[in-house]
Amino acid sequence: MLLKKPVPLYPPYLDLCDFDFKDYPELKEIFSSNESWWLEQFNWGKVFLNYIGRNKSTHTYDRFRNDVERFLLWSFIEKKKPIDQLRKTDLLEFADFCWHPPVSWIGTSNQERFKIMNGYSCANEFWFPYKIQAPKSQKTQFIIDKKKYRPSQQTLSSMFTAIIVFYNYLMAEDFCIGNPAQIAKKDCRHFIIDSQVKEIKRLTGSQWQYVLDTAVEMADDNPVFERNLFVIVALKTLFLRISELSERTNWSPTMGHFWQDDDENWWLKIFGKSRKIRDITVPIDFLPFLERYRISRGLIGLPSSNENLVLVEKIRGQGGMTSRHLRRLVQSVLDQAHENMRTSEGENKALKLKEASAHWLRHTGASMEIERGRPLKDISEDLGHASMATTDTVYVQSENKKRAESGKQRKVD
Repeated sequence: MLLKKPVPLYPPYLDLCDFDFKDYPELKEIFSSNESWWLEQFNWGKVFLNYIGRNKSTHTYDRFRNDVERFLLWSFIEKKKPIDQLRKTDLLEFADFCWHPPVSWIGTSNQERFKIMNGYSCANEFWFPYKIQAPKSQKTQFIIDKKKYRPSQQTLSSMFTAIIVFYNYLMAEDFCIGNPAQIAKKDCRHFIIDSQVKEIKRLTGSQWQYVLDTAVEMADDNPVFERNLFVIVALKTLFLRISELSERTNWSPTMGHFWQDDDENWWLKIFGKSRKIRDITVPIDFLPFLERYRISRGLIGLPSSNENLVLVEKIRGQGGMTSRHLRRLVQSVLDQAHENMRTSEGENKALKLKEASAHWLRHTGASMEIERGRPLKDISEDLGHASMATTDTVYVQSENKKRAESGKQRKVD
């Protein structure tokens, strides 16, 4: 079977250990009818991704899977050359391919890699390695031209990072003797030196007020939206990433992760990026929302340290919610808040609410606290940043503010 159209190679991490390509007709035919190195290097990828999923987060697994999968598919279909025989020029060729992939490799929506058809597992024919989507604010009138696909600088950098780490792993396991991606990265012609002033993706005070008012109104009208309100307020007020509220294989957020010290200060224990556990401060103003959410679940008062109840529960089924489900809760509020603000104040003022995502709430909360004068060190620790320099770079940009202020004084005459 000559493979012309790319097919998915790897499932979600939870399914990877038990994943057998022989259970999928397309993969079975591909690996049985092509050169033996295809299957060998598919297995290299599987072992590497299992290592990433075991030692990192599910999010990191997904990111590395995307890039490793694209790389192997390119080596199978386009380059027709084993990855242990590739050199620097080949990796630069792959970078060119990623910069402008064929239209047949590009999709226009998020799709699951595999699906069940008539009781059998099969590859999803609507899945593609690359994706181009209309901006959230223009989806109704935007015409998608796949030929205009271009990866961002961040996407290109992440691709090189993943392939470099992949090769380093293969070298450590004696599958490869060199890392061509490492030396190719600095010569990639698609990288642009970026010294622009970074704009934080956040809501204004007025936009945030619409989001909060909308969430409260939705919860007042229907108790099913109490979860939405709690998640919205927690993400913004506690500077949380969506993953930090989600159920994961190695961590399940519970009510007991809220705790009170001897001075009656409230804290929340969080399992964050790089498998680090941190305690973040919980402001007094947040507690009524926590109590309100607990009452909607039939719980009394504030949490005790021995409570093992899931923090954000499913309405149907048991256990906590995934990041994807939590994003849907947030998005339903953002969509309604956009409609409310658009009706009251016009599309221009409401536009950011149409573009916003769950992560904007973390940025919004941290930025507002900085503007209120809270010490940068305290905010940095609540955010889970490794150093205050990261917080300053992302949120404060003090040097840029000084430059902007001095730039105002320039004269024409």
